[in-house]
Parts: sequence; structure tokens; C-alpha cells
Amino acid sequence: MAPDLENMPERALEWHRAGKGAVLATVVETWGSAPRPVGSQLAISGEGEMAGSVSGGCVEGAVVVEAMDAVGSGAAKMLEFGVSDDEAFAVGLACGGRIRVWLEPVGRALPEGLLQDLVSARAERRPVAYVVDTATGARRLDPREAWDARFRADRSGMEEDGATFVHVHNPPLRMIVVGAVHIAQALLPMARMTGYDVTLVDPRPAFAQDTRFPGERVVEDWPDDALDALGIDARTAVVTLTHDPKLDDPAIGRALRSEAFYLGCLGSTRTHAKRVARLGEAGFADDEIARIHAPVGLDIGARGPGEIAVSIMAEITQRLRRP
Repeated sequence: MAPDLENMPERALEWHRAGKGAVLATVVETWGSAPRPVGSQLAISGEGEMAGSVSGGCVEGAVVVEAMDAVGSGAAKMLEFGVSDDEAFAVGLACGGRIRVWLEPVGRALPEGLLQDLVSARAERRPVAYVVDTATGARRLDPREAWDARFRADRSGMEEDGATFVHVHNPPLRMIVVGAVHIAQALLPMARMTGYDVTLVDPRPAFAQDTRFPGERVVEDWPDDALDALGIDARTAVVTLTHDPKLDDPAIGRALRSEAFYLGCLGSTRTHAKRVARLGEAGFADDEIARIHAPVGLDIGARGPGEIAVSIMAEITQRLRRP
């Protein structure tokens, strides 16, 4: 599963249904060098439990105090903080600025049914926008088509009217890694910490042992069958690491004709040239083959599994954020 940092609606709903009370705090406006972007959330229970983050620490305490009050009043509230240069420097920012945080107590300001609909959409990997008029309190869920530009940029934000906040909920990022090799042992935890829901695919039981990948989701099936079952959408990255054409090529073929935003394949330049020839003979066009990032990872001079995993995550992030 992805880190709790990305699962604030689910956590707030869980606390609310447990009778603890819950508030969702959402960053709706901030300064340019903020450590947490617009749309970041902090969930707070009526018992003072916290999950997530709305800043690097300089306003969290004040947000929690206000949230505890909101649990009792049931009223939504906009918080605004002026962050001094000294406070900003303490949490790693170049300068101070302004941050606005929208508080919504679950069950009163934010109806439980609407939050459940949001959580269900996220579970189904169905993109939706949570739209709230912070002046009137009107709330709704819109389909992706209503805010296509925001979804393509993966960017939440205030509209020009200064009151309508559009919170983009794209499907959670996923990574499918083919090959239970040493690089995968380093790559999987890195991917999870970066917010990816990770699945490891390898039909070889000797490689995909729980002792080598404790707690990981492992699919012991042939890669093409596994990818067909898992499904590949525009929020999915695929990485092949087996260095064995019998395993890598079927997965590559499925990924090339999918909406995957990234496909990276382990292997030297010479190995990739042979791969390109095989794919061409299999009927793949040059522009399809050109989608492959190979050798996988940014060229940072990486050595060893850990550093190679870093280079892969860097390249995936670059592809995601600067397409």
C-alpha cells in the first residue's frame, strides 16, 4: 500500500465511523517554496491522533488546535497563517509567506456520504474532483471531464473566484516491477515511500521468496498474464528487471500498448538494441518502441542495486512531473 501520507480521506472516515470524530485539513493556498503542495492533507481525530501533513512543521500545531475546536463546533473554517522568515528557514524554506488551510469536520460540514463516495472512487481508481465553495459550503464530486486540465497537470487549487477549491483525486500511483532481483529489493521500498502502490511479478518461486521480499505483494505468474490481470492505466509505471527476454519481452509488449506513463527496462545499450530488433520483428512500430527508457534510470553513474534503484525512481519522477 501507499504511505499514509496519501490516504487522508480514508483515515478520516475510519476515525469518524469509530466515533472519535475527525477533521480533514487541506492546503488550499501556499507560498512557492512550501514543502507540501496545494491539496496536501492532515487528518486529525477528536482524540488528537494525526496522519499526514500540511507543512514542514511550522503550522501543524496551530492547525491541530483549531481542528480540535472544529470537532466540537462542526463548522468548516479557513485558516490563514503568515509564516515569518525565521520560521520558514527552520523548516527548510528559503523565505516566509502565506499558507491557507481549509478545515472540514466529517459528518457535519463534510457529509459522511460524500466522503464515502470519495473514498469509494479512490478505491476503484476512478478519477474524481472534490469541489467545495468555501464561501457557501456547497460540496460535490465532479468527473475528470469537468476539470481535465487540472487532472492532466495533477494540480489542485483555487479557482479565480477565490472561493471555489478543486481538489484533484487522481488514481493512486502504481508501480509494477517484473523481476524479483536485487535491484527490486531496493526499488520496492523506495517506490512505496514515494507514494506508489507496488506489485512485484515473477513466476520463479526461488526468486520471489517472502524472506527476500517480506510483506510485499508478489504475483507468481507469467508477466503478460499478470499485467493483463492487474490492468495498466495512465497512473502506472512498469519496470522490467529480469534481463531475460522470455520474461521481460511479454511484459514490455503489454506495457507498450497500454497507457502506462513510464516503461523502463534493465539492460545495456547492446542488450536494448537486441530488444528493439525483437520488438520490431514482433510488429511493434518505432514510435511505440521509443517509449522504452533503456538502459533504465537516469544516467547518474549509479553502482550497485541501491544506487540503480535511486536512478530509476529519479527517472520515473522526472517522467511523471515533467512529461
